[in-house]
Amino acid sequence: MLLRLAERRIGASRVCVNHRKMLPPRRNLIPAPQANSGPLMERRADRALPNVQNERRWIRTLPIFAVVVGAAMLGIFNYQKSSSSVVNSTLYALRTSPQAREILGDEIYFAQKIPWISGEMNQLHGRIDISFWVKGTKAQGKMRFRSIRPDRTSFFRTEVWSLETEDGTVVQLLDKDTDPFNQTN
Repeated sequence: MLLRLAERRIGASRVCVNHRKMLPPRRNLIPAPQANSGPLMERRADRALPNVQNERRWIRTLPIFAVVVGAAMLGIFNYQKSSSSVVNSTLYALRTSPQAREILGDEIYFAQKIPWISGEMNQLHGRIDISFWVKGTKAQGKMRFRSIRPDRTSFFRTEVWSLETEDGTVVQLLDKDTDPFNQTN
């Protein structure tokens, strides 16, 4: 009894002369379950681990992942452009333009269900240069809009607002007298 009390106080490693008492009981390892070996009824913590396959499948799937992420980024950025106030304003101005209504007809909207807005739209640095396809009841064409802001304190200045029809005819919609983008103070 005194020996057990001393073992608890000092620690079993100093008092114990027989090292075999300190080893855990030996248990045989069971093999890992095989495919189609039936249900596993119990699982022991000291079972054999399955073989680790040294295949690198992720190297083959990494380019596919990069392409999917890149396509998603392009789609998100294009959606951001298509829902911006610049695109909505140019589309509204195109609908109210007599020249555009004469060429395209009524009900002017994007030519595709998911429009692709080409070009740069950087309002922070004062550069907008976009183009996209539009259609009406008569025809369809590619609208181009370019506007710059020379410095931070000035307004945007519209340089190009044109409509190119399918046959290649370019119609300048920007008229100084009827400019819908002109802001007079």
